[in-house]
Amino acid sequence: MTHSPDILCIGSVLWDIIGRSPSHMRQGSDVPGRITRLPGGVALNIAMTLARFRLRPALLTAIGKDAEGHELIRACHDLGLITEYAYRSDDLPTDTYMAVEGANGVIAAIADAHSLEAAGDKILRPLSDGSLGSQDAPYAGFIALDGNLTQRLLEQIARAPLFAAADLRVAPASPGKAERLSPFLNHSRAVLYVNLEEAGLLCQTEFTSSEAAAQGLLNRGAKRALVTDGGKSASDATPDGILTQTPPAVLVTRVTGAGDTFMAAHIVAEIAGCARDEALSRALNAAATYVSGEHAT
Repeated sequence: MTHSPDILCIGSVLWDIIGRSPSHMRQGSDVPGRITRLPGGVALNIAMTLARFRLRPALLTAIGKDAEGHELIRACHDLGLITEYAYRSDDLPTDTYMAVEGANGVIAAIADAHSLEAAGDKILRPLSDGSLGSQDAPYAGFIALDGNLTQRLLEQIARAPLFAAADLRVAPASPGKAERLSPFLNHSRAVLYVNLEEAGLLCQTEFTSSEAAAQGLLNRGAKRALVTDGGKSASDATPDGILTQTPPAVLVTRVTGAGDTFMAAHIVAEIAGCARDEALSRALNAAATYVSGEHAT
């Protein structure tokens, strides 16, 4: 059965393996804690939050036909996500992300998204074969795009007619992949969601505040940029001005996925017609709820 999505989430869908400890950690720490295995990936984290806000997201990604892939597909169905447009590979394994978090944040993380990268533009076929769009009638809705795709594919997306009518919301996935988003700095339909470090990497400098980073991205040609700085501030910048707000103070129990939750909640607020200040406030509240250990709804 074909489902009509409210938004497309393009990028990584994988298994998150997260080790968390309430202790402060450093390199070489060996401490007690909990290890969990949950569906994850930037595109999936965004989609899960969108679904909690009662939208119907569709995933455009690569998922293996191995046991882990079949299990992941079932988990996505249980979460209310549309998976029928995902590229299922016979020979590529399902991707994995592993991170270690302490009371002082993420200590280390490794993203194994090699299957997504190897699949390349195969994950975009539904946008050209008539399933979701075509060259003559490009998809005209919201698209959340993450930087786990290859630099070449991101460059292709930035100039492809298939995306000419879409409202593109773009996130880098991690600081290590921030510079992959450079093709979207001068894109007329792209909105960038980055943290302070990622903004610095895109602008090849260092910033001390989200407001300065947001202005820096505008100076580099961005149409619109949202920059977060942990619990300190977040800024939404357009040529009409920069809005800056402080997130609610909460006890942080988890970090991985907070930026994805912020992005998804902000998209939901804008789909609902919220003004910029209200959308930013809702996104910050949702992210604060998430890092405190609750689910944003």
